[in-house]
Order: sequence, then structure tokens, then C-alpha cells
Amino acid sequence: MASLNVGNLGEYLREQRRTAQLSLRQLADAAGVSNPYLSQIERGLRKPSAEVLQQVAKALRISAETLYVRAGILDEKEREELETRAVILADPSINERQKQVLLQIYDSFRKENAAEAAAAAAQAAQAAEADHSGATEAAGATGAAGATGAPAGARAAAAERPADAPDAQPDA
Repeated sequence: MASLNVGNLGEYLREQRRTAQLSLRQLADAAGVSNPYLSQIERGLRKPSAEVLQQVAKALRISAETLYVRAGILDEKEREELETRAVILADPSINERQKQVLLQIYDSFRKENAAEAAAAAAQAAQAAEADHSGATEAAGATGAAGATGAPAGARAAAAERPADAPDAQPDA
């Protein structure tokens, strides 16, 4: 997990609050946190919980995930997905319902692709194991047959003869 970078988070929150044209007191009221606590977060003196970040994000009408990344709660690996979500959520040309529908579709595609990738990986692993098992069995059969010292053709013919049939070997 990434380390907390609350100074960067505080600067970002202050910038978002000013962009939304909210006073510190207005944002604190909308987020349900105290004015001094929010001030301390903005100044980088406090490390807010994920719940507080979610409340602040809702009040600012921005993605909570963006704040989680800024706070170091989420890894950078998830940044690309978060950026896509943030762009969808920030698009002023679509309404809230449409944004939620787009996010649901996006999630379903990601889950479908992840499931397909997992199935393909499992199938590849299974095929590799089957190839390995088949090679091991073939080597074992060859090794066991070779242990008799008889040529493979003679071994096959002997296997097809009834057990009570006399050996038909030429006299020397």
C-alpha cells in the first residue's frame, strides 16, 4: 500500500473546494465534519479516514477514489480505472443517472474481461499440466517397456498372445 501523502491531499482538497466556490465552513457542513478538522486536513496536519474522504468527495461532487489515491489509501495500479471513472463522473454533458449507467457498464466489461482472462489462464495452466502429465506417462511407459530388454515389436506381440501360448522362438 502506498504511504500517506496528506500534504498533497490537503492542497488538492483546498483547490477542489475553491473551484466549487465553497468556504471551508460550507464544505465542512456539507461533508458532516467539523470546520477545524477539515482545516487541519487541508493543511496536511490530519490523516482523514476513508469514510471522511468519501463524505468530502460527495460534498465536492468528485470521485472518492480520486481522494483515496491522493491520500495513499489506494495503489497507483488502480489509477487508470479511477481516471476513467473520474472522467465519466466529471462530464457535465450527461446526467447523474447516465453516469451511473455508464459506470455499471464499465464495471461489467471489466469483470467480464477479468473472468475471460482468468479462464484463459486456467485453461493454459491445465493444458500445460496435461502436456507435462502426458510426457511423464509416456516416459514412464517407455522406461518400463525398455526395462525388459526385448525390442518394442516383440513386446507388443507378446502382449497380444494368450498367456498359455508357447513362445515361438526359432531354434539356434
